[in-house]
Amino acid sequence: MEYAGPLSGIRVIDLTAMVMGPYCTQIMADMGAEVVKIEPPGGDNTRYISTGPERGMAGVFVNVNRGKRSVLLDLRTADGRATLRELVTGADVFIHSMRAAAIDRLGFGYAEVAAVNPAIVYTNCYGYGRRGRDAGRAAYDDTIQAECGLPSVQQQLTGTASYVGTIMADKIAGLTALYATTMALFHRERTGEGQEVEVAMFETMAAFMLVEHANGAMFDPPLGTAAYPRAVTPNRRPYRTADGHIAALVYNDKQWAAFVDAVHPPWAGREFATLEQRAARIDTVYARLAETFAERTTGEWLELLHALDIPAAPVRSLDDLFDNPHLLDAGFFETVDGPYGPVRFPGPPTWFSRTPGRVAGPAPRLGADTEEVVGRMRAAEADGRVRG
Repeated sequence: MEYAGPLSGIRVIDLTAMVMGPYCTQIMADMGAEVVKIEPPGGDNTRYISTGPERGMAGVFVNVNRGKRSVLLDLRTADGRATLRELVTGADVFIHSMRAAAIDRLGFGYAEVAAVNPAIVYTNCYGYGRRGRDAGRAAYDDTIQAECGLPSVQQQLTGTASYVGTIMADKIAGLTALYATTMALFHRERTGEGQEVEVAMFETMAAFMLVEHANGAMFDPPLGTAAYPRAVTPNRRPYRTADGHIAALVYNDKQWAAFVDAVHPPWAGREFATLEQRAARIDTVYARLAETFAERTTGEWLELLHALDIPAAPVRSLDDLFDNPHLLDAGFFETVDGPYGPVRFPGPPTWFSRTPGRVAGPAPRLGADTEEVVGRMRAAEADGRVRG
């Protein structure tokens, strides 16, 4: 049966690099879109920043550019720009991660692209949005983490300002670009209207961090500082057990009552009986639970907590994910053969009953599809002229 994901038939011209934009378009490819990745002569920098089976096919690049087609164009030349304009005419989405001044200098700002293809959904991926004073400033995940308060939150937890151990800003902004772009496609489906979309990492992460941390600071006048107490207490960490560590959250009143009835911790008095009371004493609750969890092994706690329907999990490593029994049961990993050997990809985390996604294919070598993609486009144009 021919593959038909939910974005089947959508053609994307992708001028993004690094992770934010490529993560967005990787998901689009997995969902059936044809993604044409435009690369400069040297290629996307992520081709060279981590381990891979050959030079230019580093793991980070291979994962976030799987299933795409690489077209090498030197946009500093008139021929390169002319070819890109031709590709734009048959596209549904144009997405880039250049700064505004740079894309404008090349002649591919929204007005120029919309003049060629008025129905285009045109997505800008920026570090800072164009309406603020920092528009045009350079940005990476580390600097955006700092701007949005993540190292400050880490300092409250550990005593040291630090980044979180994943490129969170890049990936969350990429997901935001994905939903913003598909929303614009949905609008176009109903009305026929294309439009310009802007997604900025800083604004995205500010909104993300303030979901719970805005708290009392969002009222006028403020009722407190911006922080969600449960998330920033220093005692919020995996609990040490008699033989390792466990993550557990004895949260709502039903779970709390079940835990107390089963374990009988001597410190769990009436002042901890309700969620409201525990929230007001959250640092004390976590500290006392830490003492209690140290008394049994991880396996003993997991057996008890799962029986009580209390969320709990062992602390695992990233490597453990590749052998995780649940993920294996779910068929989460997909092995794809490529020109540089088989790759075991983490598959789409979503499920559709009628239009399922799948790993769209291996990542392309630099410029591997230039001749095929450009040739097909020009043949279609010639055919249209003949028919016309």
